[in-house]
Amino acid sequence: MTFRPHLLSCTIMERKIQFKSLFHKYRHALPLLLYGIVYMQWFAYLERTVTRHYRLIHVAPDDLIPFCEVFVIPYFLWFAYVATVIVYFFFKDKDDYFRTCTFLFTGMTIFLIISTLWPNGHDLRPVAMPRDNIFSRMVSMLYAADTPTNLWPSIHVYNSLGCHFAVMKSARLEQKKRIRIFSLILCISIILSTMLIKQHSVFDVATAFIMAGVMYGIVYRSDMLLHFYHGLRRRNKRKPGTLL
Repeated sequence: MTFRPHLLSCTIMERKIQFKSLFHKYRHALPLLLYGIVYMQWFAYLERTVTRHYRLIHVAPDDLIPFCEVFVIPYFLWFAYVATVIVYFFFKDKDDYFRTCTFLFTGMTIFLIISTLWPNGHDLRPVAMPRDNIFSRMVSMLYAADTPTNLWPSIHVYNSLGCHFAVMKSARLEQKKRIRIFSLILCISIILSTMLIKQHSVFDVATAFIMAGVMYGIVYRSDMLLHFYHGLRRRNKRKPGTLL
């Protein structure tokens, strides 16, 4: 068998070209990956360190809300909801993807800063489950894995609103009424679940709404962050060798 170095060289060059093309096409994944690492490390640190000497969050309406373990289902569906929205826009629409990530990441960062500077928690969880069923056991598993600290504002609520805003503002989904209605129902169910399984106080939920309202104006009404990004890209296109 004859060794042909020129063929090997061509194969290597083709792979390099393919990699560069793939990287260029999906380079917008980098902010998501990097932020995901930073967020998880920061949040894990807070979960380890904020175990006592924190400000207790409790408002009168909390005592009027019953415990309803079946709402643990939409609470867990939050993870799939957020992931599905991000992945959909990642592949389908870069502008909507950047809007969604900007909305979510900004709120999540504010949450981390608040939790770091103003440690908080609650005492809303039932001492014992009022019923024994598969849903109450799922809630018990959730309680064991997630401490009742680092709660304000509720990221479950904030990100659910952010994902629903993304769905409703998407031109691609404008005619997809079933998807828009399903997103609304799921968003509302998740928000209710945070209070009905005693994961969050009404205060956490209300402040998440306020923060989401402010960010909606910045991200969707003014679109100034997206305009800034496109302006940055146009400037860098004039400079050879840039990756933006």
